[in-house]
Amino acid sequence: MKPSSILLIAGEPSGDQLAAELVRALRRRTAPLETRFFGAGGTAMAAAGVEILCDLTAHSVIGPADALRQLGRFRRAFRQLSEAARERTPDVVIGVDFGAFNLRFFKAITEMTRERSGPFQNWRPRRVQFVSPQVWASRAGRAQEMPRILDQLLSILPFEKEWYARNAPGVRVDFVGHPLVDRHGLPPATHFRSAGQRPHLVLLPGSRSGELRRHWPVVAAAAQRVIKETGARCTLVLPHEAARSALPPGIPDPEGLSIQIGNLTTTLADADVAIASTGTVTLECAWFAVPTIALYKTSWSTYQIGKRIIQVPFLAMPNLLAGKAVMPEFVQDAATSDALAEAALRLLTIPGALMEARKELAQVRQLLGPPGATERAAERILAD
Repeated sequence: MKPSSILLIAGEPSGDQLAAELVRALRRRTAPLETRFFGAGGTAMAAAGVEILCDLTAHSVIGPADALRQLGRFRRAFRQLSEAARERTPDVVIGVDFGAFNLRFFKAITEMTRERSGPFQNWRPRRVQFVSPQVWASRAGRAQEMPRILDQLLSILPFEKEWYARNAPGVRVDFVGHPLVDRHGLPPATHFRSAGQRPHLVLLPGSRSGELRRHWPVVAAAAQRVIKETGARCTLVLPHEAARSALPPGIPDPEGLSIQIGNLTTTLADADVAIASTGTVTLECAWFAVPTIALYKTSWSTYQIGKRIIQVPFLAMPNLLAGKAVMPEFVQDAATSDALAEAALRLLTIPGALMEARKELAQVRQLLGPPGATERAAERILAD
């Protein structure tokens, strides 16, 4: 199938990047046909030649309370995208991550196509979700409607295909591998520091203002203790310049702290230990076999809701993939500066601890699949 137009929806910076990579892979396969791409995204999709109708990536959402505050913006975007779909009748609709929004949109598309079926019009776009919503973590019942509103689910996590087979067998799931593999190339050689060299502690407290506001005070204090007891070098890596201004004021920087914007790959290749938010960055730490202490703090209301609906034992993805805590996790009240510091000090001071942690993370790396995730995703989308 070579579609003439494709609607894509991404609502997070990570989804914007992934969607842009997918668009380039689709273009390579649909040439010389000039496929039109349009939808919701950000600067990465725009650079890939997608006509951006609305940008949902600029204000990322953390938790239900934040989602409620931005409800009006989501509703406006939903209407705008629905109208564009109705007017342009794309051949394919692709949701990239951003599951809560995209599943509702696929439901609307399904109802829209039912209204427009008949002898003189029969628009039925292919409906594809790239990156599974985390229905396996909470509110598993959401998967029950997916066979009706989706034609295909492209998974980037190896356990999801089996989960859907057990819990929602009508969903067509294809595991394509994780895009992280392509972004970082071949697995790096295991990093070892010679005796006498100062260890390198890398701090990755998050990218969103809410994460930084809650995480930085305890992360900074933990880092200061580690530096005092080990003499470690310390680097804070932020994804963009705007994150620097989101750091809460009045928090003393750890001694000798170096602040770096971007270029995470180079820093992780030289890291001995990291303290990181439980987000996607923990997978990047695993890829580089960097022993990591993971933390997550959120608002009281979001935490109270989350602990009642989340059905998985871990938040950090490497732990979920391994089925055990290959990264120590500290959540909410447990995420204190002393707890983080003591976990980092155990890795840095107990003989063999770093080596054992690196071995476990190298095993996790093997679960992410071979290179070519977005290429395989594009191939599967165009196969039918």
